[in-house]
Amino acid sequence: MVVALKLHSTARQKTVKPSQRFTVVQPIHNDRELSPPIARRSTHSNVNNRAFVPYAIVHSTPGRLRLRVPRLACDSHYLHRLQVLLEADECVARVRIKAAAMSVSVNYHTDRVSDDRMRFYTIGLIQLAATAITPAPSPNAESASESGWSQLKLPAFATLLALLAGPVGWSVPTAAIIGTIAAGSLPIAKNALSSIWQDKRLNIDCLDLMALVLTTLQGNPLTPSTILLLHKLGDLIRDRTARTSTRQALELIDSLDRFVWVERDGSKDQIPLDRVNPGDTVIVYPGEQIPVDGKILRGRASIDQQKLTGESMPVMREVGQTVYASTLVREGQLYILTEQTGADTRAGQSVKLVQNAPVGDTRMEDHAARLAEKAILPALCVSTGVLLVTGSMARAAAILTLDFMTGIRVSVPTTVLASMTAAARRGILIRSGHSLEQLARVDAVVFDKTGTLTQGDAIVTGVRTVNGADPQRLLELAATAEKRLTHPVASAVVRYARSQDVADLERGEWEYQVGLGVRADIDGEDVRVGSDRFLRGEGISLESLEREHPDIQGTSSIYVASNGRLLGAIQYTDPLRPETQATIEALQARGVEIHILTGDRRHRALTVAKELGIDPDKVHADAFPEQKATVVRQLHEDGKTVAFVGDGINDSAALAYADVSVSFGDGSEVARETADVVLMENDLESLVKAIALAKQTQQLIGENTRLSVIPNVAALSFATTVGLHPLLAAVVHNGSAIAAGVNGLRPLMSKAE
Repeated sequence: MVVALKLHSTARQKTVKPSQRFTVVQPIHNDRELSPPIARRSTHSNVNNRAFVPYAIVHSTPGRLRLRVPRLACDSHYLHRLQVLLEADECVARVRIKAAAMSVSVNYHTDRVSDDRMRFYTIGLIQLAATAITPAPSPNAESASESGWSQLKLPAFATLLALLAGPVGWSVPTAAIIGTIAAGSLPIAKNALSSIWQDKRLNIDCLDLMALVLTTLQGNPLTPSTILLLHKLGDLIRDRTARTSTRQALELIDSLDRFVWVERDGSKDQIPLDRVNPGDTVIVYPGEQIPVDGKILRGRASIDQQKLTGESMPVMREVGQTVYASTLVREGQLYILTEQTGADTRAGQSVKLVQNAPVGDTRMEDHAARLAEKAILPALCVSTGVLLVTGSMARAAAILTLDFMTGIRVSVPTTVLASMTAAARRGILIRSGHSLEQLARVDAVVFDKTGTLTQGDAIVTGVRTVNGADPQRLLELAATAEKRLTHPVASAVVRYARSQDVADLERGEWEYQVGLGVRADIDGEDVRVGSDRFLRGEGISLESLEREHPDIQGTSSIYVASNGRLLGAIQYTDPLRPETQATIEALQARGVEIHILTGDRRHRALTVAKELGIDPDKVHADAFPEQKATVVRQLHEDGKTVAFVGDGINDSAALAYADVSVSFGDGSEVARETADVVLMENDLESLVKAIALAKQTQQLIGENTRLSVIPNVAALSFATTVGLHPLLAAVVHNGSAIAAGVNGLRPLMSKAE
């Protein structure tokens, strides 16, 4: 495998000429080999055909290496391959990859490999992972899904034998048929006896067992075998509709490194996170997540708080200000005085909220089962009375056979499963029948703003100039000054400049002040690009811009100056998703009340609300996770059935307390696991489709209940008065169940959009 390696020049890294080519030949096994075991010079021509994977070494210390690889944020397959390659080597002690931070950290055994060799080896694997083959999925998943269907083998075999012995007329031993029916009925018998002896009550299994016994004693095995088959099929479908993974709160601190750097007695040590105590000084480097709550002792940094607060733009934090665990240091380096750790951090409190949230365990099929159980005693009494009065076991068996429970137990889960499957075809993951039930009742939807209603990333909206400046020249200078900076606004400016085909100028000496701006020597001009505070601090007045463009005040902008003269400003925003407006209008047309609940600033939230036509009174801003949960609970207490839509860690508590919670496929892991509904296409319009599908499901449940009950009640009246053959009763009973089941498949008939 030939790989092109290109090393960026940093203070802690050797420079390699771009023309040099290397080939990864084997993992590191020891550090005593004479020739480099990691890479050797290669002249293979096809190396130029391989796409170079950009990277940068963030910091390197003995036994630990951290690099930033932008591709990790947008390519999950590449992330997986890189992790597999790194973990395969015996010299690697631990690998930690964070897609959101675009970082990979490697802890390795210094007694087995030198720091230089490990650096070269890791860089080689970063390139190799771009061409490696993704391992095939485990075959165990498929075999596990097949195990449930094995429960149908005995009932299906018994039905086949009964058909061969009855309508077909083959000579099949009666003992074989009865034995197969008995074997298939064992789970029903166990459940029935357990309900009688342990719960001291009759359940549906008791009635099923009696019907099976009486119909078997009638000497026609086709009836009991058919009943048994439908019973098993209904149970299987119902089990498959149950939530495949339990609702759980993922520890937010699991997204942090297990080891952190602390400064004690003037020395820096790397210790496990659980050994950090209040009062310790924790050091956080660029690209790392802050592991504790505390105050900054030294340094200043640009911090991405979106996971915790929902604020879309990074914020500046400096000495004396508080920072929180699970937030990301984008630029800068911090020394933090630890105040809270683990579960006591703000992130940890969010976990507690999720863990203590009420979790509904009632599904539509459970409602149907309880309704059916109410008919157990009346059916048993009527059957016993008919048997005592007429002495006809056939009429008694017919009455037991004609219960409508099987039809409900088959049709309800069939409808739910069909709806969930139809939703999956539309890119909507609905975890349970209960979620469908609640979704159909929703009359209030609460949206997080950043990354939910909006795209969660900055874009340039316009360029304003003063003092006769040329907009193209302003863009050239700004994009050149901002290039290779990781701040979202800097990236937005560079992207916009490229879309306008402006020239890429040469940048000389430059200096970036975290959270403020950048000074750069460009084409002999002394350029300043940054915030209004940055330019005013440089002695540059903004009055001319505010005078010529008064509407710029209160907007999000960065300012550009050259040789002490203001050239203008570049405005940016976090735009709405393309489908947001149509989604809000569709929900409002259904009479759904819309709320915005965000950790972002109120003026930004109100701007979005005004654009979408949402009442300002229904905007809740500057909210931390615990406040979000309070707002959702209050709406619930006001009698609303609340759906909350969010995608970040900061939304997890509100998601857990909502009647039905909705997240995106690319949302945070804790949001996806907490949510009842996951929009895998990351499209808000899917929410409208999910609600429509839920209402259709609710309607079908009512139709199927009537299809199951009415024919059986009519036949039951005949069986009680004039009598009805058990086989005819089974036909009516099973026919109504099949009709209800087929009707429940209607969601699958419509074409996925």
